[in-house]
Amino acid sequence: MLFLKICLNKSEKKTLNLHVWYSVIEGFIAGVLAMNEFVFLKSLKGNNFQLGLLFQFSVILYVFLIFLNEILKRIKDKKKLLRLTAILTRLPLLALLFFPKNIEGIANQPFYHIIFLAVFFIYYMAMPIIYPNINLFLKNSYRTEHFGQLYGYATSINKIVMLIVTLLYGILLDYNNFAFTYVFPFVALGGIISVYLLSLIDFEIDEKINEIKEKFWKSVRNSFKSMLDILKNNKPYLHFEIGFMFYGFAFMISITVITIYFDKALNLNYSSVAFYKNIYNIIAISLLPFFGKLIDKIDPRKFAIITWSSMLLFIFSLSLTDFFPNNINIWGIKLYYTMIPYLIFHSIFAATMALLWSIGSAYFCNKEQAGDYQSVHLSLTGLRAVFAPTSGVIIYELFGFFITFMLAIFALLIAILLMIWSYKRDKFIKYL
Repeated sequence: MLFLKICLNKSEKKTLNLHVWYSVIEGFIAGVLAMNEFVFLKSLKGNNFQLGLLFQFSVILYVFLIFLNEILKRIKDKKKLLRLTAILTRLPLLALLFFPKNIEGIANQPFYHIIFLAVFFIYYMAMPIIYPNINLFLKNSYRTEHFGQLYGYATSINKIVMLIVTLLYGILLDYNNFAFTYVFPFVALGGIISVYLLSLIDFEIDEKINEIKEKFWKSVRNSFKSMLDILKNNKPYLHFEIGFMFYGFAFMISITVITIYFDKALNLNYSSVAFYKNIYNIIAISLLPFFGKLIDKIDPRKFAIITWSSMLLFIFSLSLTDFFPNNINIWGIKLYYTMIPYLIFHSIFAATMALLWSIGSAYFCNKEQAGDYQSVHLSLTGLRAVFAPTSGVIIYELFGFFITFMLAIFALLIAILLMIWSYKRDKFIKYL
């Protein structure tokens, strides 16, 4: 890769090439999925609680890593596992091709809402298997000093593709609210191909894996104990994950409500939503190489302070549209003045969270433990997903948008203060 000013070995070059193509295809898929909740709300006329479930499905399955972690470590043929997972979880997306192409057909057959939710529940079942293996494959192929930067470049390409697809998809949906029925079959095919490319990354099997298969529940207990031991014995990582619990609560109670806010309070069309998503992602792309280098140089807890502060500020900026609703309409896009700082802070959040959530845990361990640490991280993500997304909808319906947003801001403030305390605590202990 000529644009990289670092010297890569043969393994890194091959891995980066596959990683980039994987990121391109996943960028297309992410661009489509970026509009998914809004499609469910605006085209399919799903209710708020169902919308909360749709987001909940995207993260709640991580909780099963508590059961899967030990099993995943014992499966030697991880490449075959990835390919089989992709086929079984992506093919059901083809069912959307047979959905009605108008609101009357959906209104007469409300069970299409259930089918839509079920299809994406199956789709997201792949994440507890695929995501830990991404970290494991990349951490074993990229040298530590290049890990953050190479991941940042691949993520930049992913976001470029995502924003182009999001914009075009938003315009398409304004032209035909049911265009998603034709798009998702391509998502199914792309999802299988992208994971196949990921599985081509060279990966050396650890010969120390025990050949004797323990009974399932004993493996589960061992997996659970291993996760608890990681949190117990690595205090900085424990603090990091507690902070992530507060951040995750804030994110999950607000993300679904923000989608409702775009529709009910701001009355945005698909093109406007796509515009906002694209603008902050364009800025995020330009910031990713810088933050990719930065995360290699500073403590992850300091990096988390940047990430969570930017989220706090973008939620605050969004909430101001309630008090300052002035806006202009350009080519069918409704631009609120108070959404300008929202776009700036959301771009910083998007750039930094792409790195912190995906690889932040890897900086607390050696490369052999990267998969285990990411499994702990994702399991805790699933744990908070059990209650947070639907809680956000309930809080909104009881108290309104503003209280929901302020509660999210309060949780983020706790997470930020915890990272400051944890980092200073460690500096003080080392000084002694």
